[in-house]
Amino acid sequence: MNRLVVLGSVNADHVLRVPHFPRPGETLTGHGYKIVPGGKGANQAVAAARLGAAVSFIARVGDDAIGRQMRDGFANDGIDVSAVELDEQLPTGIAIIYVSDEGENSIGISAEANGALSPAMVKNHETMIAAAHTLLLQLEVPLESVFEAARLARAHGTRVVLNPAPARPLSDELLALVDLITPNQTEAELLTGIKVTDEASAAKAAARFHQMGIAEVMITLGSQGVYCSHHDRQILIPGFKVAAVDTTAAGDTFNGALLAAELAGADFSAAVRFAHGAAALSVTRLGAQSSIPAKTEVDAFLQAHPAQGF
Repeated sequence: MNRLVVLGSVNADHVLRVPHFPRPGETLTGHGYKIVPGGKGANQAVAAARLGAAVSFIARVGDDAIGRQMRDGFANDGIDVSAVELDEQLPTGIAIIYVSDEGENSIGISAEANGALSPAMVKNHETMIAAAHTLLLQLEVPLESVFEAARLARAHGTRVVLNPAPARPLSDELLALVDLITPNQTEAELLTGIKVTDEASAAKAAARFHQMGIAEVMITLGSQGVYCSHHDRQILIPGFKVAAVDTTAAGDTFNGALLAAELAGADFSAAVRFAHGAAALSVTRLGAQSSIPAKTEVDAFLQAHPAQGF
């Protein structure tokens, strides 16, 4: 079965809109305060599920009201939550998010229950990982657990996709287990030592990732699009130009949408185009999971933009 397993974080996002990001010592008057479900793992799982994939989620939340509420929300999105465990000691992870009038965001996170997602817990769900077509990972849970999941996936022939965010150094041993990596410019530079600003520098960074043993590379370049490198194929695929309101979870939406399209049988170009469309729609809305569109919305958007970017 073409099932996607996502292992990652769950956060309660506290979102405040501000004119600009606070400077040291500055107090700003904001508006539009909301508490919404977030966390990179959760965002990507929800995106993939809403966009058509069969998704199982491995995560840990607090045994508190917000944790139970978010677990129920994942189930309502059609996600298998049998591996979303409740932690009796730690609260659900938290993120503090400022969203500027330009639509950019600044985020601070505290792992809380996410930090208790241990390698032993990952091992408990080996059967789930082994039965999946693809495993999707990020870096908001302990690195040793990310490594254990990738190790188990490789042992069972499950494809490993790593979105290496937030940016942090990674071992050669972990990177060697990855089949597809999807960094942004900052993350690509940290992992390769190559400053990525355009197509040419992205190509150099992608070559370095290939030297590490990673077969497929997709480097997101913001408004320039996504640089894709796989075997003998290298191409920069531009996205869609929209008026951004909030960029929170745009990258997560792209990752979830890309894999949902691939697992549904879309070819390379169609999968990237679908992911671009989903991400474009997400930045026109506020919040993380609240901004993620349904598949019907993305299909309609792509029909209305048949040639843009391609």
